[in-house]
Amino acid sequence: MGGAVSAGEDNDELIDNLKEAQYIRTELVEQAFRAIDRADYYLEEFKDNAYKDLAWKHGNIHLSAPCIYSEVMEALDLQPGLSFLNLGSGTGYLSSMVGLILGPFGVNHGVELHSDVIEYAKQKLDFFIKTSDSFDKFEFCEPSFVTGNCLEISPDCTQYDRVYCGAGVQKEHEDYMKNLLKVGGILVMPLEEKLTKITRTGPSAWETKKILAVSFAPLIQPNHADSGKSRLVHLPPVAVRSLQDLARIAIRGTIKKIIHQETISKNGNGLKNPPRFKRRRVRRRRMETIVFLDKEVFASRISNPSDDNNNSDEMEDERREEEETKPSELKPDPPVNFLREKVLSLPLPDPLKYYLLYYREK
Repeated sequence: MGGAVSAGEDNDELIDNLKEAQYIRTELVEQAFRAIDRADYYLEEFKDNAYKDLAWKHGNIHLSAPCIYSEVMEALDLQPGLSFLNLGSGTGYLSSMVGLILGPFGVNHGVELHSDVIEYAKQKLDFFIKTSDSFDKFEFCEPSFVTGNCLEISPDCTQYDRVYCGAGVQKEHEDYMKNLLKVGGILVMPLEEKLTKITRTGPSAWETKKILAVSFAPLIQPNHADSGKSRLVHLPPVAVRSLQDLARIAIRGTIKKIIHQETISKNGNGLKNPPRFKRRRVRRRRMETIVFLDKEVFASRISNPSDDNNNSDEMEDERREEEETKPSELKPDPPVNFLREKVLSLPLPDPLKYYLLYYREK
């Protein structure tokens, strides 16, 4: 699946292409996609393909195409504080993007069949928390993953506000998936070759919307050949945050507000002149006519008298534009983590500072 949009040179350009093609339509979804670099979830030897609109699979590791994840994120209609269940959570890429929107008071659970993929997802999550500057721009709902078959979830599990299944669901399992939802909740899944959004409008009332045609590998059926018994999957309990953790969230939120107010005071309305970027210039190509006479070929150029002048003007404009952008390109401003700088400048013991920063390396 995929190939709906052009490949990007980096994560931001991929997101630009998804926006232009109307796969990403809301600001919250755009922010989440830009905050997490898709290439970070690829194995090193496959990163050249990270910004193509294509699915990727290596062994048990799998990532859906960016256009599919975009449609899923938009259809889920995520809001801070909701609970989310990801069936077939894989690398954790989608769960981490969802966690940026859910915020510190949401619930973010994933079920994955393969234990090696769970370990891979935990490594990628740890890398994001420790090294990404985006982590300090959000209050994150960290995902928790459990190993098991998502068709064997314990019947006494809690219901969720949002559920996504990343494998093809057969009609016989539709009701099972629906029962994982709270009233008012949204379920997104590939159902009979269609990415489908189902909203639970009442205890036994549903609204169904087909989003687009897709092709997903089907859900793997439970295998009871060894023991003959079902291996129930017990989802993580909904944890109550400690007072210490709540204090850290509140302090970080207050510091962010202070930084925002200081920025407004320093820059007026808080907006600087936007950086100048080198614009891609589309050159007008001169039309050529190829004339075939017997076995000889004659080529002639059909040009407008003003072509040469126009081309000269364009080249001069481009040269001037390159000169204007040259200083900023040679000396780009390094990114600044203002939250980290502010915390480190506080008159607090070092252990408390590092706690406020989640013991991040940078």
